[in-house]
Amino acid sequence: MTKPKLRGPERDHLRFCFALHRVLARVGSDSCFSPYSVASALGLTAQAAHGETAEELLGLLTGGDPDIAKQAELLRAAAILTEQRGRETPVLEVANTLWAGEELPLVEDFVGELAAWPRGGVKHASFRTDPERARRSINADVAKTTRDLIPQLLAPGSVDRDIVASIVNALYLKTAWLHRFSEAQDADFHSPSGTRRVPTMRQSERLGYAAEDGWQLVELPAVGEVAATILLPDGDLAEQESTMDEQLLAKLLARKASKQVRLAMPRVELDARAGLKDALRALGVRTMFDRAKADFTPLTPFRPVWVDDVVHQAVLRLDEQGLEGAAATAVTFRTLSMITAPPVEVVVDRPFLLLVRHAGTGVVYFFARVVEP
Repeated sequence: MTKPKLRGPERDHLRFCFALHRVLARVGSDSCFSPYSVASALGLTAQAAHGETAEELLGLLTGGDPDIAKQAELLRAAAILTEQRGRETPVLEVANTLWAGEELPLVEDFVGELAAWPRGGVKHASFRTDPERARRSINADVAKTTRDLIPQLLAPGSVDRDIVASIVNALYLKTAWLHRFSEAQDADFHSPSGTRRVPTMRQSERLGYAAEDGWQLVELPAVGEVAATILLPDGDLAEQESTMDEQLLAKLLARKASKQVRLAMPRVELDARAGLKDALRALGVRTMFDRAKADFTPLTPFRPVWVDDVVHQAVLRLDEQGLEGAAATAVTFRTLSMITAPPVEVVVDRPFLLLVRHAGTGVVYFFARVVEP
């Protein structure tokens, strides 16, 4: 059988998902991040960069393809959810904002490119004169987009007078299952810390299902062409997780078929925060953090400007009715002190991976490992 083929941008996006997951997820613990949010913020940062600074970002996001606009187009397509008659309207809100100090000169071409991203725009912040006010303004904007699920992306003290700009992506998603679960009842979940009783949801429906190479895939459809994809290893997740990549996922998705599935799985509630600087360095993105080498001349003629930090937070909740998630990513720029058949039974009772995806484009809104629900 021929290998399943992924379109270039989707393949690059999934490769990025798994690469970042591997460096962020600590063995034996829960994790959660939003590939959509991080890719948006880093994609805009790549457009703001030149030379080696841009090449490293493109290597991570696109496999080296210089046309970042393809990723922007993919993410823009995933920012539109379809409504379904008789169903609760899904909610997806995305914002991509360049917060710029009023004294920072901007290159007009970059401002135009920003407008091509979902709700892309420029807002001014008082980084030099009142950095705490600037921090509060950014946090308030993120909180508004994320329905207060992320009230404080930037921690106190993280913004000072040498910050000149911040590229911020914020995302909120809420949608209902097409087939809702019955009320959760306690059942065993076998985690590394021992067997625990956790609220467990059940349903018996025709769902997308595949079993291949030591993994089972179950796809839970939600309103708006959103789907939660459960990846359950036959054995221990810690031992098998390294075998799961974009090619195996594509293979499972290509071979899924509609089957009657009796599914039992725990409710999910995750809230994860991460500084991404070390993770990005481990993935080969280093120059943008280097004061002497970083080149952001497509953003501003002012120099030197380099990336001070990349912070990210993701919140994901799955219950009997549907799913709700929020994420935000901030890339902050610094300068020197400015002088200016029978049913398939699937019991998710051990650690598993969980992807919330846009079915039409394959874009991953959230990527989670559930170990201790």
